[in-house]
Parts: sequence; C-alpha cells; structure tokens
Amino acid sequence: MPDSPLAVSLALLSTLGFGAAFVLTQFALRFIPPRLGGAFSISTSTLLFWCLAPFSIDPAEVDLSAAALFAVIGLFFPAAVTLLNFESNRLMGPNIAGAVGGVAPVFAVVPAVMLLGEHLRFAQLFGIAAIVAGVVLMYAGQWQAFSARGAWLLVLPLGAAAIRGFVQPVVKLGLERWPNPIAAVVVSYTVSAAVLILAALVPGGAAEQRFDCRGALWFAAVGLCNGCAVLAMYAALGRGPVTLVSPLIATYPLVTLLLSFQFLKRERVDLRLVAAVAATVGGVVLVLVA
Repeated sequence: MPDSPLAVSLALLSTLGFGAAFVLTQFALRFIPPRLGGAFSISTSTLLFWCLAPFSIDPAEVDLSAAALFAVIGLFFPAAVTLLNFESNRLMGPNIAGAVGGVAPVFAVVPAVMLLGEHLRFAQLFGIAAIVAGVVLMYAGQWQAFSARGAWLLVLPLGAAAIRGFVQPVVKLGLERWPNPIAAVVVSYTVSAAVLILAALVPGGAAEQRFDCRGALWFAAVGLCNGCAVLAMYAALGRGPVTLVSPLIATYPLVTLLLSFQFLKRERVDLRLVAAVAATVGGVVLVLVA
C-alpha cells in the first residue's frame, strides 16, 4: 500500500541532494573535465551502494527480470544524464541547467498515466504547470546571456530532463516486481559506472587530460549527493505515485538557487525571484493536497 507521507519526505530529501550536487559540480569542473568527473562521481556512488548491498539485498528475493530492467536503465540514468548535466553545467552554469531540468515531470507523468494507470487530477496538473513555470521564471534573467547561436545548448539539459523524467515510471515498474531501492541503484549504477569509466578511457578522452586530485574529491562529493538523492528518489517511487514524487523532485532548483546565492554569489532577490518561488511553492502545495 502506498505510503504517501513517507514518499513526500523522501522526495523532498532527494531535492536536497540533487540541488546541492549542481552547485558542487561548479567547483569540481574547475579542475577536471566532465567525462573524467562523471567516472569519479558515479563510481563513488556505486561504491557507496555496494557497501549497503550486503545489509539490504537478500539473494533469495532477486528478481532477474527487474534486475535486467534496472541494468537497461543504468545505460541512460545516471550515465547519460550525468554527462549531459555536467556538460550543461560547465557551459551554462548550474542555474540555467537546473531550470531546464525542472521540466522533467512533464516527461514523467505521461508515461506514468499510460504505463502505470496512475490518475492525474486537474489540481495536480495545475500544480505541475506552476512548478515548471516557477522554476523557469526563477532564472528568467539568466536567459539574456544566450544568443540564438547558443540556443542549441538547451538540448543538453533538456535531454537530461527527458531521460530523468521517463525513467521514473520505468523504475517504478521494476520496483513493483522487486521492491528494493538499494538493489535497483546497485544494478543501475554498476552499469552506469562501467559506461562512464569506458567513456573516460577512450582515446582522446578525458583520461588523457591532466588529472587533479582536487577535482576528484569534488566529484566524489557530487557522487555522494547524487547517489543519496537517487536512492531517496527510488525509495519515494516505491512508496508513492510518480505523479506525486516527480513534481516534488523537480523543485530541486530551489535548493540550487539558495546554495548558489550563498556560495557562488550569483543571485539577487527581486520581484521576479519572489514570484518564481511563490509559483513553485504554490505548485508543490497543489500537488500535495490534490
């Protein structure tokens, strides 16, 4: 039976991890490039999950079909999403990249309704629209830095959002067969780590560029934040509907904004920002009460 209050708490915890990871990535990218950073980040998360596995996974309960589904997911999430996020973060900064990533619920709720038979109430739909609008408005002033020539960069965070949104209902399908979030992240992250390590080692790749221990440590911190966020997201998906969990997780740019204001000194409070936060928070309230 779904446990919506716990799902809400886990989803909000996930937003903290995702939001913090976006800001930490800015520090990490000062020292090593995205492909090499992705290998360190995901490998750190994978090591964490494997340390938890002996205490959380019963071999007698393994579902091979669910494990295969989690493995396929690992090819795209977090592997492809990590590379897209890091590259968009490097080229566009954490705020714009995070804002575009806020449209992930749009890509999540449609397959959730079609594949899982979840019901989307009008208030929820309006709340999702308010969250997306608020996140985009949050960084409206940043869009002026873009020229038409650079508009193609939006493909990077948009692609990451599409993958992240679509995998959420697919993950829930797997969790219905094998309701173990740690097993899900162990399988998917192991595949992702292998993909990213190979990507870093290809000729002409990031591995041939100068290594910096400071960058490795920063990306390890990013991996811990993202890993905990994904684990919380998977646990939330196992306890609540995608139409509830996905919009809440999409508010992580609020965390990115607050941390950027504190540590990167890139934001100032104005009427636009107040309206954006109000729209986002109002959308969250609608999603919760619907």
